[in-house]
Amino acid sequence: MGYNPADTLAMVDGLSGFEAKNVQQHLLKNRGTGYKIGLHTFRRRLILPRQPVRTPKTRNTQIMQTFQITLAITLTLSASFLNAQVKPNVIVIMADDIGFECYSHKGSEFYKTPNIDRLAATGAEFVQAYSQPICTPSRVKIMTGRYNFRNYVQFGELDLAQPTFATMVKASGYATAIAGKWQLSAGDLDGPRKVGFDEYCLWHFSAGVGGQDALPEPFKNKGSRYKSPTLFKNGKRVPDTQDKYGPDLVSDFICDFIERKKGEPFVVYYPMILTHNPFEPTPDSVDWIKKDPTRKPIEHFREMVNYMDKMIGKIVNKLDETGLRDNTLIIVTGDNGTNRSLTSPFPSRGVIQGGKGTMQDAGNRVAFVANWSGTIKPGTIVDSPVGFTDVLPTIAEVTGSVAPQGIDGQSFLPLAMGDTSRARGWLFQSYSKDGPGTAPYRCFVRDANWKLYADGSLFNVPNDWLEKSPVTGPEGEAQRSRLQPILDDILKDVPPRLIDRKAPVAQ
Repeated sequence: MGYNPADTLAMVDGLSGFEAKNVQQHLLKNRGTGYKIGLHTFRRRLILPRQPVRTPKTRNTQIMQTFQITLAITLTLSASFLNAQVKPNVIVIMADDIGFECYSHKGSEFYKTPNIDRLAATGAEFVQAYSQPICTPSRVKIMTGRYNFRNYVQFGELDLAQPTFATMVKASGYATAIAGKWQLSAGDLDGPRKVGFDEYCLWHFSAGVGGQDALPEPFKNKGSRYKSPTLFKNGKRVPDTQDKYGPDLVSDFICDFIERKKGEPFVVYYPMILTHNPFEPTPDSVDWIKKDPTRKPIEHFREMVNYMDKMIGKIVNKLDETGLRDNTLIIVTGDNGTNRSLTSPFPSRGVIQGGKGTMQDAGNRVAFVANWSGTIKPGTIVDSPVGFTDVLPTIAEVTGSVAPQGIDGQSFLPLAMGDTSRARGWLFQSYSKDGPGTAPYRCFVRDANWKLYADGSLFNVPNDWLEKSPVTGPEGEAQRSRLQPILDDILKDVPPRLIDRKAPVAQ
C-alpha cells in the first residue's frame, strides 16, 4: 500500500525537535532517492546510541525514550513526504525556431522526436498552442505572463524590472536556473540574476545588427552557439569549449543543477539553442568533424531536430535517475515557427513552408506538452487554445507561489488534469517584432477554428491555414459577433495608435 501523507497531517502539527531535526535534514538531503523508502527500511538504517545498563526500576523510562525516538522519526518522515509532495519541481523547455510540423507526435513522418513523443503519450498534449511569431516576443511573454503590448520593449531586450516566473518562485523558496539561449540583456552578465535566476549557463549576451560596436569587447561578437561555443556561466566566460557542442554543455549544466538541488524544490528554464540556423552538423552527424558543403540545409536541420529531442531525453533521464520524475512538471514547447527557408513534408498538408515571423499557423502554432508522471493522466488531449501567458500562472499554481499582479494568462493545469470547466476557449495575440516605437501591434483573437484580426479580417483557419480568403457573409458575421467583443475588450487597454488596423500584407 502506498504512503498517504494526509494520514499524518494532524500528527505533524505537534512534532517536537528532539532527534527529528537531524533525521529531517537527512531525508531532505536525499529526497530525490530516499523519500519513498519504507519506514521499516529507514529504522534499520538508523543506529541508536548504545544505552547504559539499566536497573528494572528504570526500564520503563528506557522503553518510553525509545518509543519517543521512533515516534519522532515516524512523524518527521511523514513531514518530509508531505513537504516533497507540496513542493513540486518545474522544468520549462522551449526549443528555438521549430513549428508544429517538425514533431513526429504531431504527425510528421520526416522528423523523429521519440522522447517528446513519449512525454506527449504519457502526459497532456495541447493541440491548440500558440507562441509569438518570433523569439524575443515569445521569451518576454513566457517569462512574464503578459501580452506584449503591456511590457515589450524591443527585439533582443527584456525589461529587467519586470517580475518573471523566476522571481515569483524564488519568493516561495525555490532554487532557479536557466541555460541555453539568452539574447535579452546585451553586455549585462547580471541580467539573468536580475530576473530571478540563481544560476545560469547561456549563449548570446551580444546585441543585434549595428548594436555590437557600443558593447565592451567580450560582447561585440555573439560567437558560435554550436561547435566551440561562446558561453557564459554565472558571470564568467566558460573556458575550454574548443570542439565541444553548445547544446551538450548547457544540458550538462542543467543535469548538474538537478543533481545538486535534488534535496530542495527547483524551477529550471531551458530556452534551447537548437534548432535555430545556421544549419550545422551535430555530434551525431556523419560530417561532424568537417562539414560537408554538399549536404542541403534541410538535412542538417533534420539532424538538429533529432539532437534537440535527444537533449530533452537526457534531462528526463536525469529526473528518473534522481528519483524526481514523479515530483516534476515538465513543459515542452517552441518559441515560434520554423525558419522560412525550410519546407517540410507533412501528411495532412503536403508540405509546410516554415512561417517564422508570420502570424499564420506556420509562424506561431507550436507543439506544447505537459508531463507530470502520476499526476497528469497519460494520453490527455487538450483542444482548448493555450498560449505563453498561461505558463507563469501554471507555475504559480503548481509551486504554490503568488503570481504577480497584472498577468494576462490563466493556469492550464486544470485542462491538463481533464477539467475543462474553466477553459478560456480563445486566445489573444499582439505582435510587433521591433517594438511599438517602430511599428504598431498586429492583433488577433482566435479559437480552435476562427481567427479575427483587429483590421477586421476573419479566417476559418482549418480550411484556410495560409489565410488567403477572408470569410464574409452570414457564417462570417455569426463568428465575428462572437469574437469581436473579446477582442474589443482587450484592445481597450491598448493606445489606439499602437493598434495596426491595416489589411495584412501577403506573406
